[in-house]
Amino acid sequence: MGGAKIRRVGGKAGRRFARSCARAAILAGAALSAYPPTPLPAQAGHPPDKSPYHDIKRGRSLIISGGYLGGDHGVVGVGPAEGPTATARFEVTFSKALVFYLGGTYGRMKRNVADPTKNQASHISGPIYTDIGIVEGGGHLNLTGLKTWHGMAPYIGASAGVIIANDPPVDTSGYVFQAKALFGPEGGIRWYLGRRLALRTELRWMFWQLKYPLAYKQPSPDGSRVLPIDADDSEWTDHPWVTIGVAWTF
Repeated sequence: MGGAKIRRVGGKAGRRFARSCARAAILAGAALSAYPPTPLPAQAGHPPDKSPYHDIKRGRSLIISGGYLGGDHGVVGVGPAEGPTATARFEVTFSKALVFYLGGTYGRMKRNVADPTKNQASHISGPIYTDIGIVEGGGHLNLTGLKTWHGMAPYIGASAGVIIANDPPVDTSGYVFQAKALFGPEGGIRWYLGRRLALRTELRWMFWQLKYPLAYKQPSPDGSRVLPIDADDSEWTDHPWVTIGVAWTF
């Protein structure tokens, strides 16, 4: 009898516990329904029309720019530098942050002429003007990805290529600039006027090597030399390069 009573009491207690849980669930549901829903994550932060971030159109871009290439003419002064440039560049976006490009540049530079057949006072003359051409390729890392911040999209990168220059007939020393490898880092900012059109300014720092002919170490009539006998036959020169242009994405 005692065991049967215990089972009946246990059964009633179980049913009471189940009813209590059901009532608690109903009350909890009613309480939750009395409060407004939690705002969605998309609603947090800036409203879309007032956000400082906007999407950049992904695709290909054509950039036309003008600039000024400065820098060092070398210890003798016969290296080309200090002149205006005009550049056309084609860019392709490969990911949210990575861009590759190919470009070509024409420039009108200055350089001196060294004549080792003259006395020391007349060794160097000029400056004269020489045309240069640059063909290069490089890559950029967009620091804000495929977004702009207040219309601005900064980037950093690097490039490498070849620079060539014509050798003026007035230089009879045997110095030939020929084709030189060039490379260097760069950084810039695009200011988007719309999804497709942007103004762009860029600062670059390019390096190439100058090589001097043996004639520069030959003694002149007065015994002087264009280059000291123990001087290096080559040297690296560095060239800051500033450009401003327009970019169109299509």
